[in-house]
Amino acid sequence: MTNQAKAYFYGILTVLMWSTVATAFKISLEYFDVINMLFWSSLTSVVIFIFFLIYQKKILLLRRIKLKDYLNFALLGFLNPFLYYLILFQAYHKLPAQIAQPLNYSWVIVASILALIILKQQIKLLNFIGLSISFIGITIISFSKGSFDNNFAIDGIILALSSSLIWGFYWVLNIKKQFDDIIKLFFNFTFGTIYSLIFIIISGSKLNLNPLGLFSSIYIGTFEMGLTFFTWLLALKYSDNTAKIGNIIYLSPLISMIFITFVLKEEILISSIIGLVFIILGMLIQQIRIKA
Repeated sequence: MTNQAKAYFYGILTVLMWSTVATAFKISLEYFDVINMLFWSSLTSVVIFIFFLIYQKKILLLRRIKLKDYLNFALLGFLNPFLYYLILFQAYHKLPAQIAQPLNYSWVIVASILALIILKQQIKLLNFIGLSISFIGITIISFSKGSFDNNFAIDGIILALSSSLIWGFYWVLNIKKQFDDIIKLFFNFTFGTIYSLIFIIISGSKLNLNPLGLFSSIYIGTFEMGLTFFTWLLALKYSDNTAKIGNIIYLSPLISMIFITFVLKEEILISSIIGLVFIILGMLIQQIRIKA
């Protein structure tokens, strides 16, 4: 198998795993509250990252971490996974998966705007067009009939869009930190797990040990937060052109709709499909700008 074939294999594998998590979110929320779901899934990801650190013989590199680095990781871990998933899971609790999932992809718009402001990147015409098209898609989904089928829809939309804002801040801050990716993820999720446990204690909640809730949360920690980061890094490593692999990721929300339909039995609305197509089209146009 050639390196590019390996890249496609790991890329498609990652996309397939990521495509199942929106469905897993909704299933887990049937048995767990948001904070228990976050704690157990974050803890699972920490265990996975420890395994990768040992497997890649990077565990000794942890001794080189300085106090200021811990402070940076503490901040990043608060943003993601703690605050980001706390808000995102709540959005999934209030909204149908077919609406919460594409709205979450608005983080690309937020990241582009923050990169323009914080990283001083210049905006070009294609970039502006792409952002505008994606924004149209978000608007279509937000104001569709299906978004207002329950009393909490407006709250859910605000939460879904807010999670994208948090992820955008995390993305911009994270790319400025020059650390090995697995080490960064390990510390971010370790701090996120600690924050989740503190939240459970302070709020007076209890650790839920429901077997089905545990299984679904472990699934999320593995295929949303843990293993997929590693397989995606392998896809980028083996690819002779990251753009070839990068564009595969846009299949994830479309495949996710299939799982939402057949597993969750949600009736997919035309507005959800149209809005999602606009969002993805806007993302692809921004990729053209990057190549130019």
